[in-house]
Amino acid sequence: KDILLVGNPTMPGYQSRPDRDAHTLSPLPGAEAEAKYLGGILKTEPLIGDAATEVAVASKMEAARILHFATHGLLESESSYNEAFLSALAFAPGEGEDGFLTVKETARMKLRAELAVLSACDTGRGQISGDGVIGLSRGYITAGVPTVVVSLWPVSDQATAVLMGHFYESLTSGSPKSVALRSAILETKKKYPAPGMWAPFVLYGLAQ
Repeated sequence: KDILLVGNPTMPGYQSRPDRDAHTLSPLPGAEAEAKYLGGILKTEPLIGDAATEVAVASKMEAARILHFATHGLLESESSYNEAFLSALAFAPGEGEDGFLTVKETARMKLRAELAVLSACDTGRGQISGDGVIGLSRGYITAGVPTVVVSLWPVSDQATAVLMGHFYESLTSGSPKSVALRSAILETKKKYPAPGMWAPFVLYGLAQ
């Protein structure tokens, strides 16, 4: 009950610009496989498909100790400070919500989680300012999460599932967060030696 694990929500429609038609974001079967795999390690049932609505996810976030989201990450802007706060993670729409949980919405929450893992492409990127990176990670740190794991570029479904599996196995055995991530990277590197496969994830915040 302390772990909120989400993978491959039913994707919302996304309109990248006012002069373009909205299109439904592509499903992520690899993210669903990752969530189910991690559910076995963490002994929790993931939210998948229609069950992973923005409302359902948001309602469970404040009570969770660990947050893990395997979905699309959307960077609205890397050139505008204000628009950077509209970057979002994609969840299923419904119950009056569009399915996009933005940085601005997340930052208003009061989270007790010790760790948030944003297992999606480019979740560590954003607007560079004198106050650091304004992107998806900012919402969780502002809401009180001391440690956030994010990616710096598009990630491989297969390599990410392997890395996250090793990461949580190491965490559950008692390793500090930074040690667990380093161990997971080294194990993933054995199977996927190309740096683009094992190196995208970094840890922001407290290492312990």
